[in-house]
Amino acid sequence: MDPVTIITGGSRGIGAATARRLANHGHHIAIGYHRDHHAADTVVADIRATGRHAVAVPAATTDPDAITRLFDAAADLGPLTGLVNNAGVTSPIGPFTELRADDLRHVVDVNLIGYVLCAQQAARRLTHGGAIVNVSSAAATLGSPGEYIHYAAVKAATDTLTIGLAKELAPHGIRVNGVAPGIVRTDLHALSGAPDRADTAASRIPLGRAGEPDEIAAAIAWLLSPDASYTTGAVLRVSGGL
Repeated sequence: MDPVTIITGGSRGIGAATARRLANHGHHIAIGYHRDHHAADTVVADIRATGRHAVAVPAATTDPDAITRLFDAAADLGPLTGLVNNAGVTSPIGPFTELRADDLRHVVDVNLIGYVLCAQQAARRLTHGGAIVNVSSAAATLGSPGEYIHYAAVKAATDTLTIGLAKELAPHGIRVNGVAPGIVRTDLHALSGAPDRADTAASRIPLGRAGEPDEIAAAIAWLLSPDASYTTGAVLRVSGGL
């Protein structure tokens, strides 16, 4: 039976790269996305071009009803085998003292509460076992001073969620792991007010460059695969040495 994987935030960046890579590995894909219908449709077309089935569902991961719709749509593709918790946001880069309360709440809602709600649905529906991959960040251990400490703190919580879920769900045959990217060339930086960050930060990355979305997708694909059958509770750092 072919694997069926849900990817939140699947219309762009790491999520889109993961969707395309997994399709080439034989997965049917359900992607959740926020508002860019054209980008979502493009990813779906690319997946279907590989011969796999795909569906895109507009689903804010902070909305339990939207999450249910996403998981129900995935069920039409076959029994669920995996979840990639990837939908995420930052807020404007800047000093901690200038952090606005509404930005803080939005980052917590999407990056933590959304992950918890999606993982909860997956835990209920992976009745024959499977795998969850939470996309974290190297910021969880670096702290991101002067940029977005609150985002780093939430990603540290993501790592704790990964470890706890891995232990609780292991008896049910569900593996839970995380991937912690460093600075990756996506539009997330533009949304935080620093569109050239991938280039300006290169000098402080030991490998001397930002990562590409497909390099993160490769790690996610491995953690979902049978090759990672004895791996759970791990957070795989893919950060160029940061």
